[in-house]
Amino acid sequence: MARNPYTLAYDVESACAPSVFLLWSGHLKSPWSRRKRKHVLSPQQWRSLFTPDGKFRDGGVKFLKKVRSGGVDPIIRSEVWPFLLGVYNLNSSKEEREALRTQKRKEYEMLRRRCRRLLKCNDDTLKLKETDSTSSNGGDSGIFNEGVDSPDFEDVVSARESLSSEERNPFVEYSNKSYSSFSEGDTGSKQVTDPNSPSFDSESSDSDSSEDPVVSDTFPSTETRDGNDSSPSRTEGQPKPPTTENFSTWQRIIRLDAVRANGDWIPHSPAQAAVSDERARQSADAVGLKDYDHLEPCRIFHAARLVAILEAYALYDPEIGYCQGMSDLLSPIITVITEEHEAFWCFVGFMRKARHNFRLDEVGIRHQLNIVSKIIKRKDSHLYRHLEKLQAEDCFFVYRMVVVLFRRELTFEQTICLWEVMWADQAAIRAGIGKSAWSRVRLRAPPTDDLLLYAIAASVLQRRKLIIEKYSSMDEILRECNSMAGHLDVWKLLDDAHNLVVNLHDKIQTPFPAN
Repeated sequence: MARNPYTLAYDVESACAPSVFLLWSGHLKSPWSRRKRKHVLSPQQWRSLFTPDGKFRDGGVKFLKKVRSGGVDPIIRSEVWPFLLGVYNLNSSKEEREALRTQKRKEYEMLRRRCRRLLKCNDDTLKLKETDSTSSNGGDSGIFNEGVDSPDFEDVVSARESLSSEERNPFVEYSNKSYSSFSEGDTGSKQVTDPNSPSFDSESSDSDSSEDPVVSDTFPSTETRDGNDSSPSRTEGQPKPPTTENFSTWQRIIRLDAVRANGDWIPHSPAQAAVSDERARQSADAVGLKDYDHLEPCRIFHAARLVAILEAYALYDPEIGYCQGMSDLLSPIITVITEEHEAFWCFVGFMRKARHNFRLDEVGIRHQLNIVSKIIKRKDSHLYRHLEKLQAEDCFFVYRMVVVLFRRELTFEQTICLWEVMWADQAAIRAGIGKSAWSRVRLRAPPTDDLLLYAIAASVLQRRKLIIEKYSSMDEILRECNSMAGHLDVWKLLDDAHNLVVNLHDKIQTPFPAN
C-alpha cells in the first residue's frame, strides 16, 4: 500500500504549555477547564500504587486517572508503557509478569530467527539471479518456499498462537525487568542505560540454537476485551505465510524508511544517542542494513532497531505486513523501551488498534474519518455545511493525522503526552472500568477508545473561523492542517477533546467494522 505521510520539520515547542480553555457556549465544560495540566505520574507515586506482591492496589484505577490527567514522568515511562499498551495485565503480580516476560522474549527471538532465514533466502535468490540470468523464477520460489514451508515457520505460528491465548485471556503480559527493582524500592538501577551493552540489541543473544518455548495460556485475566481490538490472532486458523514478493517488498521499504527516519528522538534518549560507532554498525550488520554511511552512529543504531522490530511484526501480522507510516509509530517506543523484545510487544499492543490504519482496503481509515465528520457535524453545523459546500465533509484533509496519530503535527514530547492519555483511556476500557467507576475519576467524561478522533476534530474546530471565512477548497484546508505541525498546544487540544467527549460520547456510535 502506498503510504507517504508528508514529511514536515518539527518545531521545538514545550509540551507542557498552559491549557487555555475554549468554551463552546451552551454546553457542559470539560473537567479540565478550570486548571492547567496536573503533575505527571512521578516515580514515588508509581511505587506507591503497588502491593508487596506487585499488584495494583485498586485494579489500576488511580494509575489510569493519574496518567490521564498529566501523563508519565520520562524516568518511568519504560516501566509504565507496558501496562498502558496491554502488555501487562492490570491485575497481574510481579511473579506472573516475570514468567511471561521470559516467554515473550523467546517468542520474539523465534520471529527474529525467522527474519534472518528469510533475509538469507532472499539474498541467495538474488545471487542466483545475478549468476544465471537465464534461469526461471522457479528457483526463487523454491528457495523461499523451502523456508516458509519448513518447520521453522512454526516459530511464527507459535508466537501468533500465544497472542491468541492472550486475546481469549486479554492482555496477560510479560514482565519488565526494571519494574521488578521498582517494586522493591529501587528507582530503576537495573534498567539498561548503556547502549553499547549487548542487552540493548537482542540480535546478539538471538541465536538459532535458542530453545523454543512452549506456548501456553499463562494465567487468567479478568479484563474485558475491547470491541475495537482486532489483533491478527483473531483470524481463524493459522496465519498465512508471506509470499516471496510481499516479504521482499516489506524488507526493502522497511530499510528505506528506517534509514530516512528523522532524529527528533535523540534529545529524549541520551543513552542511545551516545552509542558507539562500532556498536551501531554491528547492529546494522545483524539486520542486513545497508546504505547508512551518511548517518551518525546513533541514527544507524536507531534504524537497525526499527528494521529488526518492523520485520518481526511483518511476520507476526502478515495481513498488514509493513506500510509506510508504521516506522513513525514505532520510533517513540524504541526510544523509550531499550529492551528490543519488550519494545516489540509494546508495538504489538499499540498496533492492536492502529493496524486498521494500514489495511489495504482502507476500511479502518474511512471509518475513522467518518467519526471525525460526525463529531464536527454534531458540534458545529455551520462549519459542517461549509465543508459540504467544498465537498470536504468526508474530512480527508485530516488523513495524515489519523494514519500516524498526530505524529507529524506534534513535537516528539507532545506526541508522547497525547498517546499516553489516549492509551490510558483504552486501558480503562480493556479493564472494564465502566462509566459509574470512571465518573468519580473524570466527572462526566468517560474513557473513550476514540480520543484521538475527538482530538483531531477539536484541532479542526479550533480553526473554524479561518476555514469558514478564508478557505474555498479542500486543498486549502489540507494545507492548513499540514501547517499545524509544531504549532499545537497538546494540553489545550486534550482539554477541547475531552469537552467533546463530555457532550457527544453518548450521541455518536462508533462500532468498528469487522475485519
